[in-house]
Amino acid sequence: MSKEAEWDKRFNIGVDSIDNAHRKLFSIVRKLIHLSKDESNGQWACAEGIKYFKNYTVEHFTDEEAYMRAIGYQDYEIHKRLHDDMRFKTLPALERDLTESHYAPEAIHHFLGICLGWLTAHIQIEDRAITGKISNRWKTDHAGADMDALELALIVTIQDIFRLQTEIVSEHYNGEDFGPSIIVRLAYSEAAKERVQIFMVLEEGLVLETVSAMLNMPLPRTDRLIASAGKELSLRMVKQLGLHCSPTTQYQLESSHFITPEQFKKAFDSEAFDYSFLLNTGHGYFAFCVKEK
Repeated sequence: MSKEAEWDKRFNIGVDSIDNAHRKLFSIVRKLIHLSKDESNGQWACAEGIKYFKNYTVEHFTDEEAYMRAIGYQDYEIHKRLHDDMRFKTLPALERDLTESHYAPEAIHHFLGICLGWLTAHIQIEDRAITGKISNRWKTDHAGADMDALELALIVTIQDIFRLQTEIVSEHYNGEDFGPSIIVRLAYSEAAKERVQIFMVLEEGLVLETVSAMLNMPLPRTDRLIASAGKELSLRMVKQLGLHCSPTTQYQLESSHFITPEQFKKAFDSEAFDYSFLLNTGHGYFAFCVKEK
């Protein structure tokens, strides 16, 4: 992970103030990675470092938004919503996870993995779009009542199936790594040849916890049984979700199979997802991504 946190000049967008801030953010992440490996007092040192990272990130967002307004950047509103998602949802949710777990190694891994992945993708795509080097990813950014309804349906569905209180970590999940996971791709089609693909990314700990509770016995690791249970849970979730907001009404299941993290990243990078959520169940993270047509 530390190599990924090294600054690469390809991340430069050509605006000195923004590039300098990005270098600083990666430097903070590098220090946090080293601190997280210190078994003696790394957890508490991480706590201070994470506060500093959060404050600097929010300050950077404010400066970057001022720059975008100054140059009349046409996609300012979408870009600001991405910042606000990180500022008001992701960082506070990750902080709560850290505090409630007393800075457990798994919570620190969540924080570092998600923040590092978010920074890398955001700089390479959204920030480069500011200077016209590339198009932004989130050209269609759903908001308002439809988004709120889907969020609520997701939370209720997860509570129905997993019996766990759930919170939205991000409304713009970018494929960030949050630990070993089971990834399932579901493809649906209907008579007019419209297609919907749904990707479920379930952290292994979440599936282990759920299946262990079902069987009333501890299961130490993920195996074929657990993976199959994860796929079945994914199918059941989509059916249950249909009772709340009907994402696959009139659609028939075409295929369901496991994919690797590399295949998921390739699908993610090839075309923008219409909806992409990251949620925390308290027993593991879960991503729900929808690509229409």
